[in-house]
Amino acid sequence: MYSTKKNLVVLYEDNHIVIVNKRAGDITQGDKTGDKPLSDVVKEYLKEKFNKPGNVFLGVVHRLDRPTSGIIIFARTSKALERLNKMLRDKTIQKTYWAVVKNLPKENNGTLINYLKKNPKNNKSTVFQKEVKGSKKAILHYNSIKNLDNYTLLEINLETGRHHQIRAQLSAIGSPIKGDLKYGFNRSNKDGSIHLHARKIEFTHPVSKEKISLLASVPKDVIWEACM
Repeated sequence: MYSTKKNLVVLYEDNHIVIVNKRAGDITQGDKTGDKPLSDVVKEYLKEKFNKPGNVFLGVVHRLDRPTSGIIIFARTSKALERLNKMLRDKTIQKTYWAVVKNLPKENNGTLINYLKKNPKNNKSTVFQKEVKGSKKAILHYNSIKNLDNYTLLEINLETGRHHQIRAQLSAIGSPIKGDLKYGFNRSNKDGSIHLHARKIEFTHPVSKEKISLLASVPKDVIWEACM
């Protein structure tokens, strides 16, 4: 299933879940900015589509950083939310990301293993080679899938889901993500986005047990389109 309404791109929906392609710049759920979150947009979409009176239940299963685009799952029932949360903990939801980076990593493919420590004051994670107090182990696998004139497209699979993990680990090997000033790229993108996109998701439906595999289109942008 695929539909677009009021800037909302719905990739899949049924009675238990709704999966959307988040735009860069949208926040997943409410924060101190007071900006309208994607979760509220999805609630309004469901309320209008199904003519629901009163409040609409919607569970936030996982998040994407504000400047990041791509696939997000929401739960429409408490049963689905509980089961999806367990699937995340058990790492049975497979998420694949695309990142456009400066400087090709030394190896075309590899595994990065570091320790990340989050600083809440500046909302940034610091990368360490060895464990330090308060740090968490971070593991990702990357593969170079396309070389552009000035950038490289990497496909990334996470073993762990740490704060700003992809952004911090790629920056630590000298391959910051395009537009990511916070992690070492030299200039921002005009729209405030970064070139990190949750491209693909695969999992077993928490209720029907159907196999779900979805791709999210990349944003409309010269660099992203060159990657295709």
